[in-house]
Amino acid sequence: MSEAKAPEESIAEQLNLKDGDYVQEFGYDDDVDADLRERIEAAIGSELFDEEAQEVVDAVVLWWRDGDGDLVDELVDVQTTLDDGGVVWLLTPKAGREDHVSPADVQDAASTAGLHVTSAARVSSDWSVSRLAPKRNF
Repeated sequence: MSEAKAPEESIAEQLNLKDGDYVQEFGYDDDVDADLRERIEAAIGSELFDEEAQEVVDAVVLWWRDGDGDLVDELVDVQTTLDDGGVVWLLTPKAGREDHVSPADVQDAASTAGLHVTSAARVSSDWSVSRLAPKRNF
């Protein structure tokens, strides 16, 4: 039984991205997973928008480390350009890695920011990724 999904199960399938999607990236630094970034860009057929972009986007990729500041504030801020139905893919260093963020902290911050954790994906050897979607009021 295979433990990890084959890379060709495509980042597009794992992160529900498609060619033509607009994706904005926050928290870029020299420690990000360059291979993962390239796979995302290949899936959407363009480069990721940087933090300064004001375009409405289909998804946000947020690299977050313990010590980066207030996660709640950042999650609120990254939603300003997110289209209805868009999601935030929060990447944090995996357990045991420097600057790891606990899942409980992610859950608490997401809830306070009006989001909820809906799933996780195995897309990087060094980074955990959580899918955060806006809470729906029924």
